Amino acid sequence: MNEKSICDDSVICGDNCEVMRHWPDECVDLVVTSPPYDDLRTYGGHEWDFYGVAWNLARLLKQGGVIVWVVADQTKDGNETGTSMRQALHFQTLGLNLHDTMIYQAAGTGAKGSNKAYWQEWEYCFVFSRGALATFNPLSTGKATPAGRVGERRSKDGTIREPRFRPASVGRPGNIWRYAVGQDSTGHPAPFPEKLARDHVFSWSKPGDTVLDPFAGSGTTLKAAKELERRYVGIEVNPEYVEICRRRITQEVLPLETL
Repeated sequence: MNEKSICDDSVICGDNCEVMRHWPDECVDLVVTSPPYDDLRTYGGHEWDFYGVAWNLARLLKQGGVIVWVVADQTKDGNETGTSMRQALHFQTLGLNLHDTMIYQAAGTGAKGSNKAYWQEWEYCFVFSRGALATFNPLSTGKATPAGRVGERRSKDGTIREPRFRPASVGRPGNIWRYAVGQDSTGHPAPFPEKLARDHVFSWSKPGDTVLDPFAGSGTTLKAAKELERRYVGIEVNPEYVEICRRRITQEVLPLETL
């Protein structure tokens, strides 16, 4: 099959590796996705090829582009698998930078995990980039940070260095983001919070950029991209979830392609 262009503002029903392999290199500015991990959900019984997906995403990403990979690890018989961590670090072998390891803290989930451990309440948001970032729009806490000297800094040999002067600025949050969960009734078994998707889309892209979610699910990333005036494309293998995407992204009917 001849190589074809990416279909902006659409949801494609099909296998993500099969769909992406027909797209040209460096055609995506941002990926925000939460793939199925550690068999915690069945998602209709569909399987997926991690290494194929990772290779395609690294190939499709533009210079300066970003992949946000939201995952966690399952605990089996008292042992955290580490599967998601190992898979995420594989992106570095594909030439991407691990720009940040952020934390998505879920509020309102109740007690999760073993009675012999502290409750599980967070997931990773791995932020990968192809080279230096093309776009960074920091969120604001709404609180001003006064001018002043930055705290103690030390050299490699342990000696104290001269403090830096920091100009006054609008405060930005840290890399642990807390969101309420369980409030979005989408019909999908594991939607992530709309604000999580929106904050990542805002942070790492600009209007007119193309945002991809290769595990579109209920369309949370696509909805956020559209509202923020980004181009968007989703791939979803389950036709039922494609219909959920179509209902959620305003009242417009998305073009539906089947591979």
